[in-house]
Amino acid sequence: MNDRFQPTRLSISSARITGIGDRDVNQDAFGESYAAGIGCYVMADGAGGHEGGAVAARTVVDSALGAFTQQPALNVETLNACVAGASDAVVRMKLADPTLASMHATLAVLLVDSAKARACWAHVGDTRVYLFRGGRVRQVTRDHSLAQQFIDAGLAKDTDPRTHAQRSVLYAAIGVEGQPSASIQPPLDLVPGDALLVCTDGLWERVTEATMEACLARAMSADDWLAALCAAADSTAAAGRDNFTGQVLWIAA
Repeated sequence: MNDRFQPTRLSISSARITGIGDRDVNQDAFGESYAAGIGCYVMADGAGGHEGGAVAARTVVDSALGAFTQQPALNVETLNACVAGASDAVVRMKLADPTLASMHATLAVLLVDSAKARACWAHVGDTRVYLFRGGRVRQVTRDHSLAQQFIDAGLAKDTDPRTHAQRSVLYAAIGVEGQPSASIQPPLDLVPGDALLVCTDGLWERVTEATMEACLARAMSADDWLAALCAAADSTAAAGRDNFTGQVLWIAA
């Protein structure tokens, strides 16, 4: 699916995909909303039982989008409101239904203002945001995982989180005890030629950053790039592949 929202300075096209992989149910969710000239893109990867993961992810996405529509702005306050809204909604559902007591989810929220050519984002867990500029990739979120903690502490030097034994163990998520510790990126300027990718671990764990760059170099549109990323992931996928979800924003003058 490809669409556009009306820009003043930049033209931003988007493409998105989600798949069940080899699982019985898709516990990823995503959604988007537009208000006051701002696009809000939200993604979540749920866990906590066969039903709980899917419920958690959908609740996180819907609640974050609801918080955005209440105060649509491209700033840290709106990002914090999206995270808090998602957290509060999941906690309420867990209290109301004991069968959902173990559910939780990652969260990534991306805000884009095409008129001002700016973006900001927040994340909890290991759903990632990548920024591509000049054809080069930057992972602009840092996983809230034990694997990343070990790497940052120098205990797993030169290790890719994709291959670390503790990669899937998170120390922050929406729905765990206490308030979620979100990482926030304040607004930054976008330039023509930039691209943004938001994706769950079911996609990024199958596609290296070098492959992401190579796919981007050959792509002519957001749809082309996302299709190439998914083809690359499919080519490396073994049995037991996780759910996967990706959202691409393609920025042109």
